[in-house]
Amino acid sequence: MNGSGQSSHPGVTAAPALPAGDLGEPALDRSPFVPPRRGAADPVKALMHRHRELCERAVDPLEIAAGLEAHGVTDRTAARFRHRDVFSLAEEMYARISRDTGTPPRHEAAAVPLLGPGPAGLGLLPGALCAAAVAGLHLTEGRTRLAVAALGVLAVGLGVRAVLRHGPLSTGRRTPDGPHTPGTRAWTCLLLAYALLGDGLFGAVVTGGPGALPDGTAAGAWPLTTAPVLALALACAPAVWTAHLFAVHARRRVTTSRGLEEFAASVRPLLLGTFGLFLCALTVLAAACGAALGEPAGYAQALTLGALLLLARLLTVHGNTRAPAVALGAAATAEVTAQAGAFAARLPGCRLLATPVDTLVAAWGPGGVQTLACGAAALALLVHASRTLTRASAHARAEEQP
Repeated sequence: MNGSGQSSHPGVTAAPALPAGDLGEPALDRSPFVPPRRGAADPVKALMHRHRELCERAVDPLEIAAGLEAHGVTDRTAARFRHRDVFSLAEEMYARISRDTGTPPRHEAAAVPLLGPGPAGLGLLPGALCAAAVAGLHLTEGRTRLAVAALGVLAVGLGVRAVLRHGPLSTGRRTPDGPHTPGTRAWTCLLLAYALLGDGLFGAVVTGGPGALPDGTAAGAWPLTTAPVLALALACAPAVWTAHLFAVHARRRVTTSRGLEEFAASVRPLLLGTFGLFLCALTVLAAACGAALGEPAGYAQALTLGALLLLARLLTVHGNTRAPAVALGAAATAEVTAQAGAFAARLPGCRLLATPVDTLVAAWGPGGVQTLACGAAALALLVHASRTLTRASAHARAEEQP
């Protein structure tokens, strides 16, 4: 201590002079010694600095909560930041982050755009084009029928592409084309081709055929299965509607949920409910198509394939492309393998290869292969979707995701 009574250590203030006692000695201070307090650390500020880019680009607290969840931050982790859950932690981060725009914080979830007449009308396009193509197949014959079939396939493909590029079933900037996207398209096309041609080919192979190429009718040597395919094309409209319904209500759940577990518990029945609505609509469409065309409705084939395609698209739209590619590829591979086994059984000494297929066809008919393959893949995707699509990070925009 220097002569001025100040401490020689910077930042430490000398204690004031103590009053003198009767003997001229300083009185003893009997109060307990309290060390000087340092500035309290701000753990939330450190977390904001670590995820600064995420916070600056977020349009609502949900985007921050989704990003934190994707980084592995749970409600238990949020407790270390003196918050009861990730949502409340995200709300504080959203309120404190400095923005260049100066926009005041908004604590409600970003609204999902309304389903306008454009996307809703596009949902009807594949069904209308497919119905026109099927009518053309029934009204023509010979080479004209072949040309109509080729044009119909092209038109329906373009209609489906338009639906997947605009509206609730589009990925937008959420999922850029990656290594799994082209494979997903190829597997989807193969599954739809099998739905149209596979069951007829299977039935012909079992009876020793086919003796000719498909003629575009359900009564030829290689019959086409048009009713389930037409139902699937018409089901693009309810698929658009249910996808939009799921996105809107999942966003609204944020305003009532106060934790990631509570959010997942509220979104899971919503996912199952919208999925069930789509299956009900597809069942009605399959019945109507079967009655209009005078063909078997093919409920099992239409429902399993429709469920698989809808779940795969929902997962892709919400940023998960690997699981849909694996499920679609597994279903298509199973169908092709079954067909190959049926043909290989005709070779000498290879009859055993067709035993599983023959057993399945005897029990469920030629459509059993597609039903089993697509049904198993759809069930696996449903379990995966109930875990993935109930996470907050699945409902955030791609540009806010890490």
